[in-house]
Amino acid sequence: MNTWTGFTTMARIEVVIDGEQIPTVRDLLLAAGANGFTAIQGVSGFGHSGAHEGRLLYNDRNSLSLLISVVQMDRAEAIVAGIRQLLDDHHGVVLISETQVSRADYF
Repeated sequence: MNTWTGFTTMARIEVVIDGEQIPTVRDLLLAAGANGFTAIQGVSGFGHSGAHEGRLLYNDRNSLSLLISVVQMDRAEAIVAGIRQLLDDHHGVVLISETQVSRADYF
């Protein structure tokens, strides 16, 4: 990966989960030291279990959501470990990658 001048390498964690699991993932992120996250609700796609539509049925708990958080590299392992435990019993996927941020003090 290219190192950009003036940027800091951090971990980007993306989690696709059922909307009803947002509070659990939020709590995992915050307990492990994440300063925040972005939630995108009503995501759709195709994967291991087939197609998932992005429509909201009655509320945001009946659809898939994507949570994105950027954290310091030393915090990522604890967050991912907690999410992987959650995914033992629920659908979803967790992705982690290195990313470059311009304002590391925000994270």
